[in-house]
Amino acid sequence: MTSATEQSAPVAPRLIATDLDGTLLRDDKTVSDRTVRALAAAEKAGVEVFFVTGRPARWMDVVSDHVHGHGLAICANGAAVADLHAGGRLLKIRALEREAALDVVHTLRAAAPGTAFAVELTTGIHYEPGYPPFHLDPGATVAVAEKLLHEETPGAGAPVLKLLAQHGELAPDEFLALARGAAGERASFTRSSPTALIEVSGPGVSKASTLELCCAERGISAAEVVAFGDMPNDVEMLSWAGASYAMGNAHPAALAAATGRTVTNNDDGVAVVIERILADRARNLAER
Repeated sequence: MTSATEQSAPVAPRLIATDLDGTLLRDDKTVSDRTVRALAAAEKAGVEVFFVTGRPARWMDVVSDHVHGHGLAICANGAAVADLHAGGRLLKIRALEREAALDVVHTLRAAAPGTAFAVELTTGIHYEPGYPPFHLDPGATVAVAEKLLHEETPGAGAPVLKLLAQHGELAPDEFLALARGAAGERASFTRSSPTALIEVSGPGVSKASTLELCCAERGISAAEVVAFGDMPNDVEMLSWAGASYAMGNAHPAALAAATGRTVTNNDDGVAVVIERILADRARNLAER
């Protein structure tokens, strides 16, 4: 892997895909003035910017003030595409089937006793009594997973974007490996939290697969995409993009997947690379 100053990004990248927490956002969940300027400059130069995150659309207020032209975000690890110009309206949904979610619940309970679950629907999140409460979602229903996933009539309930599984004793990577080994053929498993919190999506659903769909709709190839990330839920996206950068604070799996490395999120690592890309672009145009 090369550093941000050594790796060559595409001469004419058409899209920048960036994770938020631990990547674009500083640890205090703010976007620096330098990063705001870099994002605006990229779009002014004709490069689209996609926010690609594990967050649900309703938690995108951290960047909604910095949305420029397109206003699209890939949320919930690829399970939804939201229009941030329209208050987070969901344009694309790649749901986890409730039967598959229940199967994962039962499998993980047996494989890792003490696991607690939450269910992220298109309408909001709900969780079991043993799951750490979401203070950003005070209206959540608290009940066992079977009740949270129950539908009176099949297909009548809100789509499930992802299932979350939390364990209070296992190490984060150990829990992820255990879950993948126990039920990996039934769903997609990843994590983005420093704790033992697993995020479960439908089979084949990831940041990368949804980004690929969005790019195909725009006639953009992987070679024309520059991606940024820091955690296991970014691995597929970092591997898919033509050029990709793991943050200086990244998880080893993200570092291994990326083609380059930049400085930490607190040091504006995304902005550092965007500035260099735009400078190279301007220089190439001047030399023509």
